Amino acid sequence: MDGLSGVASVIAVIDISAKILSLCFQYSVAVKDAKKDIERVQRKVTDIKAVLEKIKELLDGRDRARLSTTHELSDSLKECFRELEELKAELEPGKTRKAISRFGVRALKWPFTSKQVEGIVSSIERYKQSLVLALQVDQMGLMLDFDQKMNLANQNTSNIHIKLDFAKLPIAKGASFDSHMDEHNARCLANTRVELQRQIAEWAEDRNSKPIFWLKGMAGTGKSTIARSVAQFFANKGQLGASFFFKRGEGDRGKAARFFTTIAVQLATKVPGLSPYIREAIDAEPDLPEKSLNNQFEKFILQPLFRLQHVSLQAVRLVIVVDALDECEREEDVRTILRLLPQSKDVTSVCLRIFVTSRPELPIRLGFKKMTGGTYQDLVLHEIPLTIVNHDISVFLNHELTKIRIDRSLLADWPGEKNIQTLVELATPLFIFAATVCRFVADPRWDPRKRLAHILEYQTASQASKLDRTYLPILNQLLVDQDEVEKEKLAIDFQEVVGTIAVLASPLSIISLASLLGIPEDDVACRLDLLHSVLSIPTNRAAPVRLLHLSFRDFLLDRQKREKSLFWVDERKTHEKIAGKCIQLMSISKCLRKNICNLQGPGTLQSKIDSQFIDVCLPAEVRYACRYWVYHLEQSKSGICDNDQVHIFLREHLLHWLEAMSLLGNASESITIITTLQSILEANKSTELFDLIHDARRFVLYNRSVIERAPLQTYCSALVFTPEESIVRKQFEHHIPSWICKKPRVQAKWNATLQTLEGHSGGVNSVAFSPDGKLVASGSGDNTVRLWNTVTGVQLQTLEGHSDRVYSVALSPDGKLVASGSGYKTVRLWDTVTGEQLQTLEGHSDGVNSVAFSPDGKLVASGSWDNTVRLWDTVTGVQLQTLEGHSNGVNSVAFSPDGKLVASGSWDKTVRLWDTVTGEQLQTLEGHSDGVNSVAFSPDGKLVASGSGDKTVRLWDTSTGEQLQTLEGHSDVVSSVAFSPDGELVASGGDKTVRFWDTVTGVQLQTLEGHSGVVSSVAFSPDGELVASGSWDETVRLWNTVTGVQLQTLEGHSDGVYSVAFSPDGEL
Repeated sequence: MDGLSGVASVIAVIDISAKILSLCFQYSVAVKDAKKDIERVQRKVTDIKAVLEKIKELLDGRDRARLSTTHELSDSLKECFRELEELKAELEPGKTRKAISRFGVRALKWPFTSKQVEGIVSSIERYKQSLVLALQVDQMGLMLDFDQKMNLANQNTSNIHIKLDFAKLPIAKGASFDSHMDEHNARCLANTRVELQRQIAEWAEDRNSKPIFWLKGMAGTGKSTIARSVAQFFANKGQLGASFFFKRGEGDRGKAARFFTTIAVQLATKVPGLSPYIREAIDAEPDLPEKSLNNQFEKFILQPLFRLQHVSLQAVRLVIVVDALDECEREEDVRTILRLLPQSKDVTSVCLRIFVTSRPELPIRLGFKKMTGGTYQDLVLHEIPLTIVNHDISVFLNHELTKIRIDRSLLADWPGEKNIQTLVELATPLFIFAATVCRFVADPRWDPRKRLAHILEYQTASQASKLDRTYLPILNQLLVDQDEVEKEKLAIDFQEVVGTIAVLASPLSIISLASLLGIPEDDVACRLDLLHSVLSIPTNRAAPVRLLHLSFRDFLLDRQKREKSLFWVDERKTHEKIAGKCIQLMSISKCLRKNICNLQGPGTLQSKIDSQFIDVCLPAEVRYACRYWVYHLEQSKSGICDNDQVHIFLREHLLHWLEAMSLLGNASESITIITTLQSILEANKSTELFDLIHDARRFVLYNRSVIERAPLQTYCSALVFTPEESIVRKQFEHHIPSWICKKPRVQAKWNATLQTLEGHSGGVNSVAFSPDGKLVASGSGDNTVRLWNTVTGVQLQTLEGHSDRVYSVALSPDGKLVASGSGYKTVRLWDTVTGEQLQTLEGHSDGVNSVAFSPDGKLVASGSWDNTVRLWDTVTGVQLQTLEGHSNGVNSVAFSPDGKLVASGSWDKTVRLWDTVTGEQLQTLEGHSDGVNSVAFSPDGKLVASGSGDKTVRLWDTSTGEQLQTLEGHSDVVSSVAFSPDGELVASGGDKTVRFWDTVTGVQLQTLEGHSGVVSSVAFSPDGELVASGSWDETVRLWNTVTGVQLQTLEGHSDGVYSVAFSPDGEL
């Protein structure tokens, strides 16, 4: 092929592709045991041939001289031609030519194993991608003016040769519509769903259409089949940007964590110009794939698309297909995705459309309802006229049953129009019924006529539900010719194997199931043998067994079938059994042990270990057990206690498990797992186990970063630098390598620091917990608010938008909103899940010092240096009241417990009480001789406490405005006041001391001394037994409220502490 022109090179590859397709056709006729492999090779060769034919059309056209990128493909074409020549040589009959001349094509034997086919397909796919990229560049170039075309061509040409570093951008394997694992799933047949597909095509083509199309329908109505057909349609047109097919129980496909990274990778492949921006985002934040969905969407999808706008690809139309959104496991993630996707409407660099399918479940309906008008259009699949549905199901049944009739050489009148019509009536509106029936009847081991007759018997069962009619005929076949004892045994076997498959968090193969359950591999295969109609059971026993449709799981776990059906699966008991099997498996020494991968040294980095080697050392069932044993324990709702299976496992294998989690790249996940385990435990009943789990959590939190980076450091630096009296250290000290002769001096016990949350580049002025204790919000001088996971310490969101330092943050009572007040006159409201800025509350003419939510979350109050307090509606952002009266800046605002009053403390030396409905000033509380720094209501709302620069705390009656007490004793400014939960105490902080006062008598009960700097903030624990104080001396101190004894000095800050808060459960 050397020396050929561009056109000749393309023609040469097209010709050899055609010859290979001809050979494949011969093999497909002659070889029965390799049809799938032959079809895979045929498809890939057809694909690359189609791309080359498009390239040839361009090269034959009048613009061929302008196709700079395509002309540079000579090397790729040569390599592609060489590989296809080798493939053709292997496929040539060769030695069997004489046999063929004698016996015909029956003498052919397919020359490749499935593994070799996988390599061939992958290789062809790589060449296809390079060719497609070049084709796209030149096709786009012909649409643009000359200058734009040159810029785009240069950019995209470089992207052909520069691969995106996918190792840093994890994706959900198998999530795309054309993935290998789902390649045999159905598409819509010709002459079915005609009107629906026409509507979708017109929606995508119309530049003025709404950016999102939501196809909703109940289980089994054919949504995924339609989604695959839609994706295939747009892929064939070159308009498919990306696809993600959610599937519950399929690992990353059932979660949102890899949703946006998977979409980003596919978009970058389709639009190479996005690659540099995505690479830039990864380089800037290597841990971005582990951050919030909001951050991922913003930096992997939205910003790259916006930055691409200067290229002006408006002629390029891209469709993203998202199937089965309801199968995303966390409702919060579903809400987040539905909040983020509408932002794509502002993208103008490409004409972007998003096609979404789901069941019409409440969280999804609410998510779409919250979208602004004009964002989406919807269509209800199960409300399509029955005549159309009946027609489409009839076409499908005729097509599938005709294939069965021909393959099995049945009489020409089988199955008969009457039987097909009966099946249509049984199926409507569930396509899943029709598909399941056809798979059941087609099973080659059975007489299709008898199988069909068995199905038709159920037409008389009018009381049976649609799912019963779908699945009972198949399952009841298992009971044929069985006596009662055999039926009982079969039911137990079914629940053990199929029940396990139904509740697994991620699918496992027959080999892995057998290993996990501790039963022979052949037994598992035998028990699944009659269930090909409802399960995807690969011939390769190492490939995962999957549910064909989620409705089968719904059918098995339906609690209404308890004691009524032999096939009912007790979900809780099954989870409990799997949890036990996971622990049992991990306890075997060959499964988990020190240095399971035989690494050369303790410093070997996890990132440098070949993932395939890790998979060999930790087989699929062990990987599954490591990740999901506590998940199954939690779902079982069974307890754990001292000296049980869990306790014994942790005592012997905790570090082995942590090493395995590190090898798998899930070290951070182990924190969440241990925390979940801790929540299952009843501390008062299991003292030893509670102490061990508590210590294990401290161990992982303290050593997470080193364990995450180098698995074997679990036994070295992690243990060595753990406090000497730690239970984990004592239990596993024998694992410290002998070459560590002199151990460093470390503290005896754990200190109080659980997490150091690093990320702000300026001082932190305010912190607040969410009501459920799962989040902490922090406001900083770096102009940002950050949200942190209190369990793992991971930064979930960086809320950017303020143009000056943030002085105050507050979380709404339902935990869904964060309010932040800034030095630049604004209050902003943020969504805690997505990080989206919902409202910018403008009106103040100077900086905002303090913000607070009303108890019902409907209002936000803000106090400002502009001498006003303002009340805002949290839903609309409308300013409801401007509370004017102060003659100087407002330092502090607080709502009364019933939400009817707002108190404000000001530099004008007064406290004022306001009616939240009318905005009327009800009281002016005068008496302080200096500015008021802090105000707080008592729990019953009858008192207000105020702390002032005049060194006093004052208590006021909220109904009369009378000053009840003047609490004197501080020798300097009082910075902060707080009531105890029972209202009997007030704590005040200021002059290096914390003081407790009796709210009735005004008597000073305690003076807490110990700080060497001004105390800036005080807070009571929820049970009132502790007070925390933050000081400019860089420490936080915990005090007993009864005795005044200092219980803890929390050291670690390198600058003054300005704000302290307790978590709602008092543990943090």
